[in-house]
Amino acid sequence: MLILASASKARLELLKSVGISPDKIISTDINENPKKDEKPLDYVFRIALEKNKAVKKNSSEIVLSADTIVAVGRRILLKPKNINEASSFLSLLSGRRHRVHTSICIFYNHKFYQKNITTILKMKRLSEEEKKSYLKSQEWKGKAGGYSIQGAASYFFPFISGSYSNVVGLPLTETIGLLNGLGFKSPSFLHRSDN
Repeated sequence: MLILASASKARLELLKSVGISPDKIISTDINENPKKDEKPLDYVFRIALEKNKAVKKNSSEIVLSADTIVAVGRRILLKPKNINEASSFLSLLSGRRHRVHTSICIFYNHKFYQKNITTILKMKRLSEEEKKSYLKSQEWKGKAGGYSIQGAASYFFPFISGSYSNVVGLPLTETIGLLNGLGFKSPSFLHRSDN
């Protein structure tokens, strides 16, 4: 049985896009505030693990959790609390490179398996009109860093190095690799051979 410990629609859609439908979806409620001087990679690692630990499970179940953040240097950009914070995030990211970090955490057979993935992006310099229009779209709500790469902001990024699905919320190559390593049966189309 595969449990997805996430309320993220993007994560669920990504899994479904490669033929994986979790048997159960559980939304966890944990304190996601960064600790003082906590580095971005340490933060995502800790939060993904805490989300997984918050799920009641037995050893035969596979539990998948993840956490994704945007980082500018050591500064962690979580989901903006309001439109003003979203605006300040976009201003900070405009015209510069940043990183998207995701930590995947999988529980199986009394053990936790974890992996951090980083993608580097550059956002083009946004005009005031582009910024205002994007903020008005409301797409920034519930999105780390205040943007959704798979939506209206898709043309904001002239440069991306690394996993695209990581920026959406779940690095699929690494997630499926970890699941397969634990004996999870991937969808059959991933194993098919052309006759």
